[in-house]
Amino acid sequence: MRKLLLVIDMQNDFIAGSLGSPQAERIVMNVKAKIDEYRRDGNRIIFTRDTHGEDYLTTQEGRFLPVAHCIRGTYGHKITDVLDVSGCTVFDKPTFGSMELAEMICKENFNEIEICGLCTDICVVSNALIIKARMPETKVTVDAGCCAGVTVESHNAALMTMRMCQVNIIGTE
Repeated sequence: MRKLLLVIDMQNDFIAGSLGSPQAERIVMNVKAKIDEYRRDGNRIIFTRDTHGEDYLTTQEGRFLPVAHCIRGTYGHKITDVLDVSGCTVFDKPTFGSMELAEMICKENFNEIEICGLCTDICVVSNALIIKARMPETKVTVDAGCCAGVTVESHNAALMTMRMCQVNIIGTE
């Protein structure tokens, strides 16, 4: 069985930087354990990075979220050093969800895809739903214990949305 772990945007700016939160800081070691488990079992791991240019604040997203973050080449753009990306693919995406990422994943014929990372209510939900729509017969799972949202309420709302769209949710209390 081919399994994939998709680690969404575990970047410095989302953990303790310009858009960081205590909830994001709390999941880092859970995500590390999940990565170690997938690596130990010989499964594929892909990391994504939210990636913006210096002109971010003039973009549509920047006008709605006027906080410069994940600017290519900055410390905030880097995946946290706590997580080992060696031997993994790192995929830069310019916005919340990525059709290109879903197409790349689809070509590899995974039986199961597990998703974790930041933020549950923006990039995790976007990519989970795009992947589920592109591969409706593939089991897609999100580990809630390895995700954090902008707020606890929006995290829970995103989990409910994904559950309603046939994404398997694990790791809830």
